[in-house]
Amino acid sequence: MTCRKIESNVADLLFEPDTVPAPVQAHVKECADCRRELADLRSTIKLMDAWQAPELSPFFDTRLQARLREERNSPPAGFFERLSARLLFNSNAHLRPIAATALTVALVVGGATYAGFSGWRQPPQTSATVRDLQSLDNNHQVFQQLDSLDQDDDDDSAPSAN
Repeated sequence: MTCRKIESNVADLLFEPDTVPAPVQAHVKECADCRRELADLRSTIKLMDAWQAPELSPFFDTRLQARLREERNSPPAGFFERLSARLLFNSNAHLRPIAATALTVALVVGGATYAGFSGWRQPPQTSATVRDLQSLDNNHQVFQQLDSLDQDDDDDSAPSAN
């Protein structure tokens, strides 16, 4: 058995040793690292049991009420002071929706830019006739052959003088 598998059972060994499987107990008896960790946990638990919370000052409630009354009666803070206090001392729970919206907008804009808006527009379709004519315009050799055929045809159709 490995020490990693034992780590999840160390607390059970400390508080309910009867519920821990026998192979785990055997590993702890054999492994010095696991025994040391179990001993460290026992000493930590003993220290926590011996610790006592300090007594509050008898004037704590009085001073707290005076500070609250002072804060309530003070003039309202300016916009920037409230904003800085909110950002520094509040939990960031209020900023989460704003951050999520900003991230969504950034992803949409970035994705649209990556996809390319110009790729979505289809170029105008040209007819097959126009494409054929354009290819013929670009092919001078075909025109020369057609011209030579026309000239031969004209020569054959002309009446002979004999």
